[in-house]
Amino acid sequence: MGFSVNTNTGAMAALQSLTETNKGLSQTQSRINTGLSVSSTKDDSASFTIAQTLRGDLGGLKSVSSSLSRAKSVVDVATAGTEQISDIVNEMKAKAYQAADDGIDSASRDAINEDFKALRDQITTIVDSSEFNGTNLLKASGGTVTALQSLKDSDGSGTWDPDSLSVANQGLDLGGSVVTVSASGEIDTQANAQAMIDTLETTQENLNTSLSTLGAASRKIDAQSEFTSKLSDVIEGGIGNLVDADLAKESAKLQALQVKQQLGVQALGIANQAPQTITSLFR
Repeated sequence: MGFSVNTNTGAMAALQSLTETNKGLSQTQSRINTGLSVSSTKDDSASFTIAQTLRGDLGGLKSVSSSLSRAKSVVDVATAGTEQISDIVNEMKAKAYQAADDGIDSASRDAINEDFKALRDQITTIVDSSEFNGTNLLKASGGTVTALQSLKDSDGSGTWDPDSLSVANQGLDLGGSVVTVSASGEIDTQANAQAMIDTLETTQENLNTSLSTLGAASRKIDAQSEFTSKLSDVIEGGIGNLVDADLAKESAKLQALQVKQQLGVQALGIANQAPQTITSLFR
């Protein structure tokens, strides 16, 4: 190869090699800084678009989880209220048995009746208080609760119709279909006390049904929440498999590229000195 000051092929080759090394070094530093091997569609279009779709699903599952948590709170409040009402009905039944005893005098029956009315009115207080986020499953006018179960289109129509679960209103107001004790019910006489015993037995049976319904709904929500949490973890792991960088590997690569960069700079310096040897020919 002839000597030329116009064209230094050695320097050009060294420069190309150094440029490629710097490009790899920049890419490796970016991966270490972001923790991602695929941070944009320029890195890997297929992996990036799949990851973006999964990120959208992950965001949707967070909404599902939030919806289920809200429904769980509503049902838990209703369950606590129903359990308390069931305990009160048991106490009312005991009072009714006492008042139905023909061996007590009217003064004692009146005192028992006062206790009974206080317990009766407490049911209304509990029903009115069993509200969460504007929903009260114990009050007939309190509405029902509906929550997202998944992101699935439930009817497959193409128009998104979310798969959801609903918990019906139990309607535990006094004088209703569940708590059959009227708002003015008393045990002021033996006959009223005897009739009240039958009413309270019916109420107990109805409350047991409500408790079973609420308990089943709570367990279903818990199971769906647990599944949603696991599904979110799996999707998040899948996204990581697609786009996360192996930092141990990138760290080792960074050190190798830094050494190559230093050697490349030295090689370029040597190549740039080559034309200077031509001047010795003219001495």
